[in-house]
Amino acid sequence: MIDTTHRFQGHGSLRFVYQRGQTIRGQYCSLRYISNSRRRTYRAAVVVSKKVSKSAVVRNRIRRRMYEMIRRSAPDIVGAYDLVFIVYSDQLATLPAEVISHAVTDKLQKAGVLRPEQGIKRAGRDIVEPKES
Repeated sequence: MIDTTHRFQGHGSLRFVYQRGQTIRGQYCSLRYISNSRRRTYRAAVVVSKKVSKSAVVRNRIRRRMYEMIRRSAPDIVGAYDLVFIVYSDQLATLPAEVISHAVTDKLQKAGVLRPEQGIKRAGRDIVEPKES
């Protein structure tokens, strides 16, 4: 789960992103984002409608998995952005974590929110070259 400093508070903030933000669509979810000059860090929300699944258990599982992938991508997010991931596929509850991670990072890269790749990433972990002593 992400920190409370990186979460949205209230519906007014979400409404602002819905009205003025830009959208990037994908196979399982879409990303609405906008730059926020009033903050120092990013804020993220994951919206999973009852149309996706009638079961609250499934919706919460999808939400938790998405927040975890956002948390893993957090060190690479530059600038203060408001990010809203809108899920429209219940397949995210059963997909492998690598597929979800790729979907999230792909949307963030297309939005220009992530810094350019520094190293190779595999399965959510950085592979860092050892330093010379």
